[in-house]
Amino acid sequence: MPKINAERLLNDLKTLRSIGAVETGVVRPALSEKDLEARRWLKKRFEEAGLDTTLDGVANVLGRSRKNGPALIVGSHSDTQPRGGWLDGALGVIYGLEVARALAEDPETSDLAVDVISWQDEESRFYGCIGSRSWIGTLDPEVEANATDRDGVKLTDALKDAGLTDVPRLRMEEGRYVGYLEAHIEQGAWLEEAGEQIGVVTGIVGIRGMTLKFVGEQNHAGTTTMARRKDAATALFRVASRIHEEFPKHAKPTTVWTLGRVVIEPGAASIVPGYAELTLQFRDSEEALLDKFEEIVAELIAEVNAEGRIKASAERSRTPVPPSDMDEGFQDHLSAAAEKTSPGKWRRMPSAAGHDPMVLSEALPCAMLFIPSIGGISHDFAEDSHEEDIVAGCQVLADAAASILKTSQKETP
Repeated sequence: MPKINAERLLNDLKTLRSIGAVETGVVRPALSEKDLEARRWLKKRFEEAGLDTTLDGVANVLGRSRKNGPALIVGSHSDTQPRGGWLDGALGVIYGLEVARALAEDPETSDLAVDVISWQDEESRFYGCIGSRSWIGTLDPEVEANATDRDGVKLTDALKDAGLTDVPRLRMEEGRYVGYLEAHIEQGAWLEEAGEQIGVVTGIVGIRGMTLKFVGEQNHAGTTTMARRKDAATALFRVASRIHEEFPKHAKPTTVWTLGRVVIEPGAASIVPGYAELTLQFRDSEEALLDKFEEIVAELIAEVNAEGRIKASAERSRTPVPPSDMDEGFQDHLSAAAEKTSPGKWRRMPSAAGHDPMVLSEALPCAMLFIPSIGGISHDFAEDSHEEDIVAGCQVLADAAASILKTSQKETP
């Protein structure tokens, strides 16, 4: 079976890290100058690995194997958060490159086809998973036309500035692929705290977002008696507290929810707030539980409205992301490879963060592998993983990719 080149793997990861490096992290948002520089570098490295490489009209970088299928596509994203870590996304892209090289170098696997990909804008500068949505044909033209970043930059303008407006966009080749594999840092602390090295992802959680609004009556904080007040902020705080009381009654250990943003208007010490707004996000792998949380919020809002003092409402603030299951057969291949490299130091686990496979699973069987994150930290310059875990994870992915493709060859008439 293939043997990865650990020195080559780590050198490529560190070179990619240097493009957009800031302190110990990386600043390489989608379609920024540094993002495009990194993609041009990746294109060159893919070509040097013997892959026919294309940078397409949304800046996906695809290295296509010259071998006939059945093929696996392996990769992740190389764009980062505005103040991101050096491994989030980049790890999976370089893993894909090293898996393709390692399989090509081993006589037993040199006939196997591995395509390598770096998807665009998984991190949602403009709109999450633009690259993978475009590739499978689910990127809504209206959404694309209206997408802007937090500074008001339009996606269409960013593509124009990058010289990509008239560049053709890649689409998935029907009939070529067995499926898609992606490796990623865990971005949490489950593996590290358990002293384990590999996570085989069972599924990616669903994500729902809501905006809760409270309309009262703005008035003088000194002259308005407590009995006469219609304080929007007090209603918000009460509902927020009730959410933290009610959600745990139904949640699992891996269920999470976040009250991430509060607006209180006019936001002055001597004025009773007339308006307040709260953003709520919750994630779980079961659709029924996500539905239950929405029901709880609706009940809490109804209670506020029943009192007759504050007008409250709750609406979805984003298109819901449904939970997505990873392919069970691929999980078995990854599990066998993990036991070979890290005996007794791996587990099956859900992903609490969103990734491109939640999009790609609509079109292809998908699977994911995790390695530990030091301190469970990600989306921060402090993000890091131990080199021995990085190397072990890539070997597991290479072994699993070879096993999947060999099995597929046997099953293909």
